[in-house]
Amino acid sequence: MKNAALVIMAAGIGSRFGGGIKQLEPVGPNGEIIMDYSIYDALGAGFNKVVFVIRKNLEEDFKKIIGTRIEKIVDVAYAYQEIDDIPEDFRGRWRDRTKPWGTGQAILCCKDVVKEPFLVINADDYYGKEAYRVIYEYLVKGQETKRKDDSCEQLDICMAGFVLKNTLSSNGTVTRGICSVDRDGILTDIEETFDIAESDGFALAQRDGKKIKIPLETSVSMNMWGLPVEFFSKLEYGFAGFLSRLDEQELKKEYLLPQIIGELVQNKKAKVKVLPSHDKWFGVTYKEDKETVVEAVRSLIAQGKYPEKLFEKYN
Repeated sequence: MKNAALVIMAAGIGSRFGGGIKQLEPVGPNGEIIMDYSIYDALGAGFNKVVFVIRKNLEEDFKKIIGTRIEKIVDVAYAYQEIDDIPEDFRGRWRDRTKPWGTGQAILCCKDVVKEPFLVINADDYYGKEAYRVIYEYLVKGQETKRKDDSCEQLDICMAGFVLKNTLSSNGTVTRGICSVDRDGILTDIEETFDIAESDGFALAQRDGKKIKIPLETSVSMNMWGLPVEFFSKLEYGFAGFLSRLDEQELKKEYLLPQIIGELVQNKKAKVKVLPSHDKWFGVTYKEDKETVVEAVRSLIAQGKYPEKLFEKYN
């Protein structure tokens, strides 16, 4: 087995969930949370390390609910995402900021604990088994067959491409990275698109302040990226640039993975292979989503895709 890590971004405040810690809400028959099912699928695909990105003040509850259990079956590490974890030259400029700097900063926090190819996921998203399998195979086998004409300056990245209609919530709008993909399955562009909801056989959304219509079969990013360790140097350099361009009154702008990777693609610093997944996504974006997730998990267990006692075979 080749080494590959699963990095779970779990530091989000979860404001749309009503102020609660949405990543830790139980959804399974024995108190399992969405992360349990993600980890189970990742281990089944071949990943052999789990890295949790959390806030320091969440650590006690986090370990009590999931961390200590998972430490018994796989190698676990922690990374901590905080508002003031930024280059020293920029500290103190945004004193009124209330939340960390986005998914790019979350992954940058892992640079000292991740030394192998890694997969990034959101803590509150269920992705299905297919994406873990294809990304693991790409990370550990694709690297062995890397083309000789691939420049070492061009990062070899992959991502799970989900079908837009399989990622929508019935309880409100969502934000997705809308992908443009060429005939070879290579990402050519990704645009962060907001307020997406299904309407009359299409998805309606907001982009640059305008209403747009998107086909439901469009490929989207769900922040499920397969990345080489060399990505950290690009991320670190880009974060300093992001902060240097930020006005001191911009308290909400974030350093986001889709935008970061999109810029690398546009500047020919990265090649992104889009690996299609047809599994249905679900998550607790809104408080009302929880019951839908509970029912979906119950159905997957009834179909035999998961055991009633999830990690029983590892004990």
